[in-house]
Amino acid sequence: MLSLNLPVFEAKVTRKDGKSVIFDVIRRRYVALTPEEWVRQHFVHFLLDYKGYPQALMANEVQLQLNGTKKRCDTVLYRRNLTAQMIVEYKAPDIEINQAVFDQITRYNMVLKVDYLVVSNGIQHYCCRINYENNSYMFLPDIPDYQLL
Repeated sequence: MLSLNLPVFEAKVTRKDGKSVIFDVIRRRYVALTPEEWVRQHFVHFLLDYKGYPQALMANEVQLQLNGTKKRCDTVLYRRNLTAQMIVEYKAPDIEINQAVFDQITRYNMVLKVDYLVVSNGIQHYCCRINYENNSYMFLPDIPDYQLL
């Protein structure tokens, strides 16, 4: 798979029914190894190993209802009281991070109302903090460490 702008980790990749699969530490099972999944696993390990995010407060493929349809957030970080704090949306490395991607994660946030939105294609990463009092947002220079959230 493609080299990313994220730290390398020891990925558990194998073949199942003739297809490549990768172990997801959050879901605790093997999942299909797609380019987007490659980004997700690298980013999750980055959050766990380098940013101090607790694995127990993270979930992948979180289903939510939006305008009568079922949607799935790629990764959600929860507070200790189990309210959502951050949504992370992943794209394959060859997918450009554009306004449509930000529109997608913003729609998810209409339901979850988190403080942080993160978008990554494994090469470029964007993080913004939402200020609900001022109805504004601010892009951050880096993904914050967990203890700074």
